[in-house]
Amino acid sequence: MTQEQVAASNPLERRIDVVVALADVEKEVDKRLKQMSKTVKMAGFRPGKVPFKMVAQSYGDQARSDAIGAALDRAFGEKVREQKLRVAGYPRVEAKEAANDSQLEFSAVFEVYPEVVLGDLSTREIEKPTLNVSDAEVDKTIEALRKQRVTYAVADRAAQKDDKVVIDFLGRIDGVEFDGGKADDFDMMLGAGRMLPDFEKGVEGIKAGEKRTIDVAFPDGYNAKDLAGKTAQFDITCKSVQAPQLPPLDEAFAKQLGVADGDVAKMREEVRTNLEREVKKRLQQKIKAAVMEAILSVTPVDVPKSLIEAESKQMAEQMVRDMESRGMSAKGMPPLDPSLFADSATRRVKLGLILAEVVKSKELHAKPEHVKAVVEEFASTFEDPREVVRWYYSQPERLAEAEALAVENNVVEWVLTNAQIKEIPAVFDELMGNAA
Repeated sequence: MTQEQVAASNPLERRIDVVVALADVEKEVDKRLKQMSKTVKMAGFRPGKVPFKMVAQSYGDQARSDAIGAALDRAFGEKVREQKLRVAGYPRVEAKEAANDSQLEFSAVFEVYPEVVLGDLSTREIEKPTLNVSDAEVDKTIEALRKQRVTYAVADRAAQKDDKVVIDFLGRIDGVEFDGGKADDFDMMLGAGRMLPDFEKGVEGIKAGEKRTIDVAFPDGYNAKDLAGKTAQFDITCKSVQAPQLPPLDEAFAKQLGVADGDVAKMREEVRTNLEREVKKRLQQKIKAAVMEAILSVTPVDVPKSLIEAESKQMAEQMVRDMESRGMSAKGMPPLDPSLFADSATRRVKLGLILAEVVKSKELHAKPEHVKAVVEEFASTFEDPREVVRWYYSQPERLAEAEALAVENNVVEWVLTNAQIKEIPAVFDELMGNAA
């Protein structure tokens, strides 16, 4: 029996020849049929009383197919164990012409897991973003919280950025009205960028009771093809101009943010604490992403195609589940082609193989105290942390998620210890996703 590389283009592909004795197959067929005859049901016979010949006639092909499959599995497993191969995915079985009538011969073509050799990280530079939360960031966050609770009051002046205007409008192209070009009592936020630039510019400075006619150019790539590249005239009537009113920083505002006694100073400290926690989380995410990219870049590894295909299929199925969880029905839609996820799947599988080797070779498995730290940090964001901790430890699946995260944290710390680290200041707005 020989083991050989099948295709030069896939260095992970192997072939094993397997021989199955027909006598062993027939013994197994007879055993299976006798077992089936004890319970099989047929019209005119009580269960267990069907003549063996009739059982063999009806179920012989199925029993033989099952017996051959079981014999193949055993023979293949023995060869794999003998050669100490780690099989990735499932083998593709090909029938061969047997040397004699007493046996069946097959070839099993399959892939093996690659040997992963972690690259040198000592000269790899990893950027580590840092950010200390100052009073300025706290003030900016509180301002954002105030804007989330904005109200509007009628203003006796011309409309300006951040105002809400209530308008009626009617659009025409070459004097003809078009679908979607008319609205009454339309609320428009100036500066929000939800309307075409010409429309926003045309509404700026308008006053309640004023009427205007403006030209609005639709871009060439506009989603309504019958309007793309055309210029429309809009008759606009302003019904009201409303200015934003931010809530004052007082006891009532503090209570809205969950401070029971309305203490503004306490509110600021709670905002600071929550902000520091969120900043830490986002910094860790960026650092982890940089670490994973570094590991990938220094560790070339071949990836079994079977694992990529399986991961791609799983990602496609997950996307469908995500759509359905958002209330979008996938019924009637063509199935997602798993190949669309091939690049992402390749990266994910490759990273998984490398991380498994790093954890194994560097002994970075999560210890109970590591898992506990992860759970407690997550639980600290809830009103009753102890209840959350109990919930985690009562569900093995949830605890496994915490363990996986703890392992990732161990890998990140190990990489940061062994690579060149360059600390860079993070920009608060960019980190928090507030950049324009």
